[in-house]
Amino acid sequence: MTSLRALPSVDTLLREAGELIAQYGRGLTTQAVRAALDEARARHRQGDAIPTPAGLLTRSGELLRAWAAPSLQPVINATGVIIHTNLGRAPLSPETLAAMQTAGQGYSNLEFDLQSGKRGSRYVHAEALLTRLTGAQAALVVNNNAAAVLLVLSALARRRRVLISRTQLIEIGGGFRIPDVMKQSGAKLVEIGATNRVHLRDYRQAIEEQPIAMLLTAHHSNFRIVGFHTEPSRRELAALAHEHGLPYVEDLGSGTFLDTAAYGLAHEPTVQESLAAGVDLVTFSGDKLLGGPQAGIIAGRGQLIARLKKHPLARAVRADKTTYAGLSATLLHYLKGEAERKIPIWRMIAAAPDALRARAQRWAAALDPAVAAVVEAESTVGGGSLPGQTLPTWALSLRARSPKKLLARLRSSHPPIIARIHNDRVLLDPRTVLEEQDEVVISLLAQHTRH
Repeated sequence: MTSLRALPSVDTLLREAGELIAQYGRGLTTQAVRAALDEARARHRQGDAIPTPAGLLTRSGELLRAWAAPSLQPVINATGVIIHTNLGRAPLSPETLAAMQTAGQGYSNLEFDLQSGKRGSRYVHAEALLTRLTGAQAALVVNNNAAAVLLVLSALARRRRVLISRTQLIEIGGGFRIPDVMKQSGAKLVEIGATNRVHLRDYRQAIEEQPIAMLLTAHHSNFRIVGFHTEPSRRELAALAHEHGLPYVEDLGSGTFLDTAAYGLAHEPTVQESLAAGVDLVTFSGDKLLGGPQAGIIAGRGQLIARLKKHPLARAVRADKTTYAGLSATLLHYLKGEAERKIPIWRMIAAAPDALRARAQRWAAALDPAVAAVVEAESTVGGGSLPGQTLPTWALSLRARSPKKLLARLRSSHPPIIARIHNDRVLLDPRTVLEEQDEVVISLLAQHTRH
């Protein structure tokens, strides 16, 4: 057996690794060469031959490519779930992406007042657009909706009691629980009502029995209560809160500016409706039904927003310059009345079944008819929005000996295609596939469905 002394030194290999050093840098290349030598020693002890210097450099290159490859990569969403949390939620419009790139590639007036030449506030960015769009007196952008809820509770109700109905003690994806957020904020949870019914008198009784700092309601998000169920209206709760001088805060979760009922879905409360009903502060996400970058938005009474902006936690959860730029571009789509045409998730929601059928048929026409068929199916909104609601669609149905193995092959493609299994067949829904991705989908499906 050849001795380990036959292995070249690190310095010897580095003298031959000029291309790798030029591409990956000397420090990282040195780590890869050492890792390749360590592997060779371990394999030699198990009886393998000593690799050549060329083989060691080849292995070093493989390691470098693996280390440098981004773990976050684009995928094609063919699941039919429009706001797919695991796949990055809402895709962004070209205008939104351009605005974020412009803000990120150079300096900006993020916290600089161009008129006075003095320090400014980042909080002004996007605020005027939000107030114009929603009718709120003021608005504040933070890094996500959980942070928005945490900031509101911390600033307005720390060590004080907050009323919330047992019908709204929700948990959504990733373990986000309203009671846990309230505990973290220092607010004291006061539960009222039953798990399926709460009455206005329950709120009134709790307010009259003990000092209360706030009324809080939370959108049911990803579940529904059906059957024997009662909750007071926003307008009733707002009147009660204001009668006792209390702020009324609503966590809308996804939040929307458009009426989902216009697209054949159940009505989802809009931000504008909540504020018009008398809610003092509304919190909602920027990257769900709004269709923008990840953000948490707080809109409502100017006096309360001013207190939030001054709270120390506001700095810890603030948004960055690219978020402000992207959110502003997305809000402009709504103000200009072009959201349905420009924002990808609203294009998907509004997509006509006939157009989806034509795309699915085009996909199928490029494949073996024994494997591919076009079938009626259902899409969902996702992202904790409109639970149980579906949109009619047409999907490509693929027959496979092992549907799970076909799904795995599609996930291993470049770019990965994420599909789903229904009735032992692999389904790909064109509703959630961007139209410019159709040619790539057809090419990859042709590769992975060959017998």
